[in-house]
Formats: sequence, structure tokens, C-alpha cells
Amino acid sequence: MNQAHNLDLNLLRVFDVLLEERSVTRTGARLGLTQSAVSHALNRLRYMLSDDLFVRGTAGMQPTPRAVEMGPQVHAALNQLQAALAPSDFDPAISERRFAVVTGAYASAILAPPVASRLAEVAPHAELMIAELALDVLERMDARRADFLVGSVLAAPERYARETIFTEELVWVVRAAHPAFQSARIDMATLVSVPHIVIARNLPGLIEEGGERRPFVSRASWEDAGAFEAALAAGGLTRRVGVSVPDTYTALAVAGRTDMATLIPRRLALLSARVQLIDPPYESPRVNVSLLYLKERLAEPAIAWMHELIRSVAATL
Repeated sequence: MNQAHNLDLNLLRVFDVLLEERSVTRTGARLGLTQSAVSHALNRLRYMLSDDLFVRGTAGMQPTPRAVEMGPQVHAALNQLQAALAPSDFDPAISERRFAVVTGAYASAILAPPVASRLAEVAPHAELMIAELALDVLERMDARRADFLVGSVLAAPERYARETIFTEELVWVVRAAHPAFQSARIDMATLVSVPHIVIARNLPGLIEEGGERRPFVSRASWEDAGAFEAALAAGGLTRRVGVSVPDTYTALAVAGRTDMATLIPRRLALLSARVQLIDPPYESPRVNVSLLYLKERLAEPAIAWMHELIRSVAATL
């Protein structure tokens, strides 16, 4: 018998956090509950909805199709209720709010540290969660599981605001004192004389939604809009790929310990004392790093406040 009309909102809160954490232990830690209390709440919810909701697997608590289907709606409803009951203003000094920012390895290394530092100063009880960029990023933002996306976003659905918060230059890096790169001026022939570290791009430019393609287009922090490939073609040159890596930070680490070269953002390259920076011997466009968020969410005092904090920190970079 379905007893959904008798649901306790606390049970839905447990469901919502468990769907994100996929762990009874982490869910309890976030909600201040024991593992036993979380399990008890889940069992009550299973009985009321006549569905297992979560099944234990090798990767943690895996949601059933019913849980996946109802998750975004439950999360949105809880957020709307919280917004309705919350004070009309936001006091960072006492807030225990959790802010979720989605980004890639580059922005995590460059922007997350100063944002975390600033947040600790002005909102000491708030929490910052940095989540990796994945295919479901817009679903997570629509469901209010993520508040902001930081990255090089070229296009997004109309319901999103997209602001450029800083720009970045791309540079080639090789290990310090690399014997092939001692000249004051590095040309294309020298650049292709060593193997290259290539960063694999996993996120497609467009993501499917309900059988239709939606306009979400992103550019990785290390992509140069084909400038290097054009320079190779113009000089009749080819390059050899030595290794492929998943992100810019890994590329930087490999470059510092091998004789290979890689193209990464300048700010990231400056974090390592193991490498030397080489300006591209061709015209290379700058990369715009954007802040993406749902337009309607600026009406929320906490989101408006965090929006300004991120912007102000980015301005200092």
C-alpha cells in the first residue's frame, strides 16, 4: 500500500543526501545522524513507496530506476521549501550553507584555493564542495545539486547566465633545463622535436536532453581553437604523441619529470618549479574562463552572495 501522503520530510532529506553521497556513512555525517538512523529512515521510505530505492553494490548504494526518476523532483522541492522558509537575507558569518561548484582540474587548482580561503574568512561555518565536470552537469544544476560551473563555456541554454570572470594564456612547458629548449627563441621545429603530452577531452560539446540536442558547448582550458594544428600544417610538420593524460594537472606533472612537452594554461604552469614556460611560436588565442549559473537563482540571497565572492576572487587572479 502506497503511503506517500504520510511522508515525513526528514525521510526525504535522507533520501536526497543518500542519492548524492551513495554512502550511508557519509549521509549520516552530513545530516548529523548515526548509520542506524539513516538505515531506519531508508527502510521507512522503502515501505512507504514500495520500492527498494537503493541497492548495495561495489560502488556504494546504487539507486533504483524509481529513485533516479524521483531524485531531481525531490531535490528541487526540498530546495524550494528551504528557500520559502529561509530568511530574506543572508548572513555569511553564521551560515552553515553548503555551496557546490562544478569545475575541471585547471579551475580547481587555480580558483578553488583562493575561493576556499576567502570563504573561510567571511563565512567560517559554510562549506565549499568542488565537484568534477561530468556529462550530467546541467541536470545537477537544474536540480540545485550544483550552484555554479566554472569553465570555458562557449554556449549554454537560455535559462543560464554565462559571465567571463577572467582570461588565460596558453603556454608550452617542458622540464627545467631541458637540453632541447635552451635557445632564447623556440621555433616550431624545436617544439615538435620532442614527444608531446596530449590531454584527452572526455566531455562532448553537446549533451542530449530528452532526445533533443541542447546548446551546451564547452572548451577545455588547454584548447587553442586549432591554432597549433594550423601552425603544424603551415610548416608541413607533424608531432609525435608520447602519452595521453586525463587533465592539465597530470600533464604538468608528467612534463616536469620527462623530456616531453605539453600545452597548458599559464597560471597552472606557474605552480610548478620543475618546468620552464615557452610562449607558443604561433598566434595562440586566449581562453575565456566563465561562471555559469541558473539566472533565477540570483534571487536567492545566498547564491547572489556567493556569486559576488567568486567574481571578486577571480578579479584578483
